[in-house]
Amino acid sequence: MTDQPTLARHPPSPHTLKLLVAPVIFLVICSNVANVMWPTLQEDHPLLLIALSSINRYLILVSDQLDALSYYGVGTLRLLVADPLFFLLGYWYGDRALAWMDQKSPGYGPMLRTAQKWFGKAAWPLVLIAPNNFICLFAGAAGMRIGWFFALNITGTVGRLYLIRVLGDAFSSPIDSFQDLVAEYRWWFIGASALLVLFSLRGEVKGGGEIDQLVHIDEELAEPAEAAGDTGDPDDAAPAPRLEEER
Repeated sequence: MTDQPTLARHPPSPHTLKLLVAPVIFLVICSNVANVMWPTLQEDHPLLLIALSSINRYLILVSDQLDALSYYGVGTLRLLVADPLFFLLGYWYGDRALAWMDQKSPGYGPMLRTAQKWFGKAAWPLVLIAPNNFICLFAGAAGMRIGWFFALNITGTVGRLYLIRVLGDAFSSPIDSFQDLVAEYRWWFIGASALLVLFSLRGEVKGGGEIDQLVHIDEELAEPAEAAGDTGDPDDAAPAPRLEEER
């Protein structure tokens, strides 16, 4: 699996980059709405809930309320929608994109750098099992072929949805009891959820939050990536992973 031969590694214009990032900002907003309104949505609009946010706890919470087509269709699209953008960010910007992600999520810095070092040897299982934003970025930076990336990503995503649905069926009784509890104390759950979301958004007020970083991504990626955390240690800014060539 060698470097992608068809795409040129030429970053787009800042205007085009912002247009590409706009859907991700919209998805972040949708996730925050879901994190506040899930107590109501899980009972009245379960499909809308996983359309807004397809995190595991929402998927397992509503899996038994949805038919297979709705569950797999909406769940798959929601989980995959941001992956091509992060793949392209990694492909176009390489080390700069990795440094940006490290800065964007400083708490995950050590984990990210460890994953970078392993990605060259374990690219396939990582994309198959854990195709999150970080892994999609690594796949692009490593030059994984687009066809393989999507094949592994889609397969892993559908497999994840299947396992969650199986777990939802196996634990349907306690899940139903929890849903009844949430329905009875709905407004208490909404209030607590709103406070948690507001607390998580404190970075947006001060600047430097997730949405703020995405809005100014063109400025961040335009600057040379000297280091992932400005620590002076060259290991802290590991270069973009490279895939081992097929034998």
